[in-house]
Amino acid sequence: MNQSQSLQTAKNRTAESFCGARSRWALLVACIGLVALCGLALAQAGRRPTGSTEGGVLVSVMARRADNAAAAITAKQLAVFDNGVEQTIRNFTPDPSPARIVLLVDNSLTIRADVEKLEKAAREFAYEIFEGDKLLIVGYDEEAEIVSDWTDDAKSIETSLKLFRKKGQPHLFDAANAVIEQALRSAPGQKRVIVVISDGLDRGSKTSFEQTLAELQKDDITVYAVQATDRTRGAIRRDVPKPKQVIDKLVEGTGGSIFSIDDPSTAAKMICDELRKNRYVVSYVPSSAPFGEARSLLVLGDEGITVRAKTAQQPN
Repeated sequence: MNQSQSLQTAKNRTAESFCGARSRWALLVACIGLVALCGLALAQAGRRPTGSTEGGVLVSVMARRADNAAAAITAKQLAVFDNGVEQTIRNFTPDPSPARIVLLVDNSLTIRADVEKLEKAAREFAYEIFEGDKLLIVGYDEEAEIVSDWTDDAKSIETSLKLFRKKGQPHLFDAANAVIEQALRSAPGQKRVIVVISDGLDRGSKTSFEQTLAELQKDDITVYAVQATDRTRGAIRRDVPKPKQVIDKLVEGTGGSIFSIDDPSTAAKMICDELRKNRYVVSYVPSSAPFGEARSLLVLGDEGITVRAKTAQQPN
């Protein structure tokens, strides 16, 4: 078989895999929409808690010294407030374990980024992840479709990125919930991260923003954003959050951070470095936690220590 025939065979296999994945994710998103109509409380029923153990709570935390010094950060340099009440920290340990990272890429028709820019933003992560990390790349418009299944093979990822195309409307919240349900909820006890490559616009999801954020917080999934230019220029319907607000709240609410799509290499390097070098897990047993209610969560560091974590502990 000559080289051109081999390449064509590889392309055909990739296309077949993609079409099958597309059908699976299209069905999944339809199911997510149906679940959303039943309400978040019903959707949560019967799920295995992933943010607590033996009555305690585990929270992923990003912590670093402002001067980037390598000296260890200890529990004595942190304070945890659950519903405004300071908690006794049971344990605080570094978490250098591998990460499961989903790149959730908006490839809808009107996003103000061409396909090449979307490809570049995703490609950078393929060459920045650490040993043991795995990437899943999902493109979305009205449907969420697997572009590249879980892998750490940079060349395979780069080839798959040619499947990006721009069409349709951005159903960001449906796509995020599909990723949580189908790709990340089955991996408790691991670092779970979604990198949203988008301006934050959602137009048509059956799942609400509030449901999406609550599910991310419940499963302790951190959201980072590689942010594109807002295609609406701030003009949007009153009944949904503006794109910039969506990005800000998803990131702040889960302890992530925001980068520009115009500098994807910096975004990929800083996110991957942070996940491997600056992630910790803090555990505590909450005092007077009301049953079945979301609670505010605040993790603070001493002067000179920057700390980020999710902002709410959702009921299990």
